Amino acid sequence: MEPDIEIRILHSADEMRAVSTVFQQVWGAVTPLVDAGLLRSITHAGGYVAGAYEGGHIIGASFGFLGRYQGDLALHSHVTGILPGVQHSGVGRAIKEHQRAWAAQHDIDWLTWTFDPLDRRNAWFNIEVLHAHVADYLVNFHGALSDSVNGPDETDRLLVAWPSDASADRGPAPRAVSDIRIATPEDIVKLRRIDPAEATEWRLRVRRELTDAMGRGTVTGVTRDGEYVVSVGG
Repeated sequence: MEPDIEIRILHSADEMRAVSTVFQQVWGAVTPLVDAGLLRSITHAGGYVAGAYEGGHIIGASFGFLGRYQGDLALHSHVTGILPGVQHSGVGRAIKEHQRAWAAQHDIDWLTWTFDPLDRRNAWFNIEVLHAHVADYLVNFHGALSDSVNGPDETDRLLVAWPSDASADRGPAPRAVSDIRIATPEDIVKLRRIDPAEATEWRLRVRRELTDAMGRGTVTGVTRDGEYVVSVGG
């Protein structure tokens, strides 16, 4: 990540409007993903709203609210978005590390968030880079969305959990006696645009195979070519 990128907690109404605009640009949504007034209420009530800035211009943002995970206090990171021109530059990881430090500073035990199980890039980042634990498979979690990323697809999500204490990071999970491997499409966002029927087939296949495998074992990794590794036995 470039040294002149700053990530900071936001408070003012103008800053919240800038965050809302960034999200709308990232997702190609006709209407805002989140209202600026709601963002200001979240931060005022003790939640998390932060922006990533380069040269004084906002290039990404994230917000989350307080919740519970396994009975412990958690920061649920609801939306994180980075403008297309600076994606894959380390900004996303920097935002996650900022969230982790913020949570630890506020005596919050866990960070949780969701992502599309068909998005192999996010799967690699969350599981292999951050070593977050896959906690649950949520079917059509958000219902229908109208942005250019999700399109008409159902919004299945994987819920992941990440300890705020970096020393508790378990690192890569050990492989078990038997591994189940579940493939994902190379680029689900592109596929939704060019072949929605095939995208739906992928959704239903991964939903069926991954929920079945998670019922018997634990997601322990993602391969470079986008296969989930579910370890069964020990």
